[in-house]
Amino acid sequence: MTVTIRDVAREAQVGVGTVSRVLNDSPAVSNHTRQKVKRTIANLDYAPNPNARRLSLGKTWQVAVVLPNLTFPSYVERLRGVQHALVDSEYDLVLYGISNPAQQDKYFAKLSTKSQVDGLLIISLPPNEQQVDRFLESGVPAVLVDASHEKICHVVVDDIAGGKLATQHLIKLGHCKIAFLSDYLDTPFQHSAEDRYIGYRQSLEDADIPYQENYKLTGERGRRNALLLAKTLLTSDTPPTAIFAASDTQAIGVLDAAKGLNIQVPDELSVIGYDDIRDSEYMNLTTISQPLFDSGVTATNLLLKTIASKQKEAFRHLLPIKLIERKTTASPKH
Repeated sequence: MTVTIRDVAREAQVGVGTVSRVLNDSPAVSNHTRQKVKRTIANLDYAPNPNARRLSLGKTWQVAVVLPNLTFPSYVERLRGVQHALVDSEYDLVLYGISNPAQQDKYFAKLSTKSQVDGLLIISLPPNEQQVDRFLESGVPAVLVDASHEKICHVVVDDIAGGKLATQHLIKLGHCKIAFLSDYLDTPFQHSAEDRYIGYRQSLEDADIPYQENYKLTGERGRRNALLLAKTLLTSDTPPTAIFAASDTQAIGVLDAAKGLNIQVPDELSVIGYDDIRDSEYMNLTTISQPLFDSGVTATNLLLKTIASKQKEAFRHLLPIKLIERKTTASPKH
């Protein structure tokens, strides 16, 4: 037969409320009684009903993570950070993958209630004003990662500065024919790529290098799509001597295209990426490094602290970026 909390109370000769307080680590129990109840729980092999515990505390013990894609390396690395930060907590992790704005609004509405989750991490999905107001009215703590809003705590890097850093590196090497490759810039999910593009344009302007529209390549995210985009550009009448890809995955696609066309990297083409995912080190890819794992850890710790304190003060946590020089960038031959 299943052992119940009443069985524990009867065996320990205490009230059901006392057992409940012991299970919930309430200080309103003497040490002697606490130890007696714990021994009884162990002797009877009692396992609390998680649903009953949630109801008694008014908590779900769940933290939701909402993000655009569950498989891209940068998102996986951030999720590793989230999981690491939750290991010693009592919270379960629930994932929601978003593929379009309508689905984003649907899940944001669903999660804007304390009966669903105790806290929410939103990765790379900037909420609109209506969605932000819904979170604030519901009282569900939320933290943004790789997205920002003045009313919600957010953990970000300066992607405009990152775009500048990547482009300036190529300019300092002597490149003037520099292309930019990224996801589509006019979608709700790609604000980071758009900021990196802004940094790219500003660096060209600062160096008095004319911007060339045909050097701007955008398409669906992914290594294969980046390969196709880069191949078209590299076989054009005026190919660039350098390509700045807005993600390492896309930069690796560019390297694939160069290899297929027998273009030597970095002698004939320099390539720089962004993110510093694990594969970038294996490919000896020059890149802009951002702390993906640490962003997950930082955001989760911030969320847990907010849940515990019930404070709703919003602030911006800016993480550092840096240039990692490897073997895919060099001065142009000519």
